[in-house]
Amino acid sequence: MCQNQTFITEFILLGFPVGPRLQLLLFGLFTLSYALTLLGNGAILGLICLNPRLHTPMYFFLSHLAIVDMSYACNTVPQMLVSLLSPTMSISFAGCITQTFLFLVFAHTECLLLVVMSYDRYVAICHPLRYSAIMSWRLCVSLAVISWILGVLLALVHLILLLPLPFCGSQKVNHFFCEIISVLKLAYADTHVNEIVVLAGAVSVLVGPFSSIVISYIHILCAILRIQSGEGRQKAFSTCSSHLCVVGLFYGTAIITYVGPRYGNPGEQKKYLLLFHSLFNPMLNPLIYTLRNKEVKAALKRVLGKGGNS
Repeated sequence: MCQNQTFITEFILLGFPVGPRLQLLLFGLFTLSYALTLLGNGAILGLICLNPRLHTPMYFFLSHLAIVDMSYACNTVPQMLVSLLSPTMSISFAGCITQTFLFLVFAHTECLLLVVMSYDRYVAICHPLRYSAIMSWRLCVSLAVISWILGVLLALVHLILLLPLPFCGSQKVNHFFCEIISVLKLAYADTHVNEIVVLAGAVSVLVGPFSSIVISYIHILCAILRIQSGEGRQKAFSTCSSHLCVVGLFYGTAIITYVGPRYGNPGEQKKYLLLFHSLFNPMLNPLIYTLRNKEVKAALKRVLGKGGNS
């Protein structure tokens, strides 16, 4: 127990141990990435809302993915930028725990949304004649709401186990945000149960949904190979390629971070993997959907064309 010690009321995020010049360079790079993340996902969200042709289940789920990506960035990047400019700047205990909770909410929700999107593509390609009947708006809204609710509930499990822990002594979090494992290392108690729950949660939320996505795409691939015309195959595959790229980026970094083997300095490896996961992934997602999706590109050209004419 924390005998004769003061309980922690704030934490200091160590961020990236670099010199002042590199700190300014990273600050500029991360600020640019943050702005592009908000701009890109905001543009995708605006296009889907304003263009009636994009009012389909696929883009409905994509709009939720854009909201999650913007939330990811808003939750972690501002504090990281503050830490780069002022390394001794602290974050309150409540702020740190809130950041941990929100990161888990958005991570779990994105996992589930990607599974739902793969199911949507499975129905569209394997059962095209029944697509409208199966993917009704009632089902789409239900799947999106369930993804968010499960994301919150799964994060609450970690929060309930984290809050009773006593924190005293060292107050330096060796990360650029309040990542749950880094925070647990500062607890003045046995955190074995917490770490097991984190690992079990990572396996269930990452490996389980990823396996479902793989199974969906095996069926999709078999259906595409049965299409006679090359043009038909290409069109069918083009509707899935963007989602496949996003799945690869998200699950690849997440599984390596929380489930994969550890080599060298696992703490530093996880830090940089999570930087890519929480900053660059959300920035790249709208670019992937814009560059690889003809409908999104066409909607963007129409909006830009109207703006130019006006």
